[in-house]
Amino acid sequence: MLYDLRLKIAYKYAAMAGSSRHVIRVTPRDLPGRQRTIVSSLEISPRPAERSAFRDSFGNEAQDVFLRGEHSRFEISVRARIERQASAPLALPDPRIETLEDAIRLHRDLGPDSPHHFRARSRLVRPGQETTGFALGVLPESAGVVEAVRRIGEALHTEMTYDVNATDVDTPHEAAFAARGGVCQDFSHIMIACLRGVGIPAGYVSGVLRTIPPPGKERLAGADAMHAWVRAWCGANIGWIEFDPTNAIEVGDQHIVVAYGRDYSDVSPAKGVLRLAGGQQSSQSVDLVEADSAGSSAP
Repeated sequence: MLYDLRLKIAYKYAAMAGSSRHVIRVTPRDLPGRQRTIVSSLEISPRPAERSAFRDSFGNEAQDVFLRGEHSRFEISVRARIERQASAPLALPDPRIETLEDAIRLHRDLGPDSPHHFRARSRLVRPGQETTGFALGVLPESAGVVEAVRRIGEALHTEMTYDVNATDVDTPHEAAFAARGGVCQDFSHIMIACLRGVGIPAGYVSGVLRTIPPPGKERLAGADAMHAWVRAWCGANIGWIEFDPTNAIEVGDQHIVVAYGRDYSDVSPAKGVLRLAGGQQSSQSVDLVEADSAGSSAP
């Protein structure tokens, strides 16, 4: 599939902010054989006094920007054309969960995709009795790893209610799980806690999901939203697979990957420090359309 992406994130401050520095992660990743960014552009307003690109420890494209002087807003705009391939069906045997410990121990690579980074507690994911007990309760004896990922993701989709008013970006995943409600960030953090609790390395994926309107309804520009889902390491032969617990589906060619991390704190679209008296409001608009049907040219 060939897509055109337009993404805008805006912050409006209640008072003038002083100089600020931000790290931005909004550019889709290149994933060999799965996803290719053909062309992209990133605009920042006000224009930064300093700006530099780098790859973070998980291989994500990032920008370090510095805004000098007072400003009342901060806006990020991305345009990109992306080629996304459908995932091939798994044809390898599904290893048992109990074999993962030895497989991880024998894995010597400590690069960005090493399972060693995704086993333990991280800043926003804390495997505990409740999530681990839930995971064990939905798994059959001697479950396969891929089977476990699917069963846990589907069980969370059944157990949880998608509710944009139930949580905010700072709500702990334990509270969201106790309330059985939340958004894609909550679903993903809870699933990661469940997987790590039973010994499966798991991480957080930030991206965009192509949404299709109901039959007879026109698609609304900007109706798509940044999304989150889960990746899990299934042994040396299979490697990483991705599952979307919010929708109870395996990730396919309608999911565009932006960033990988241990949890949301590693992949937040914009993270910064600024001098500000008063609050702020944020807004987001994401438009992901098939390039052929959009009739638009690449950025």
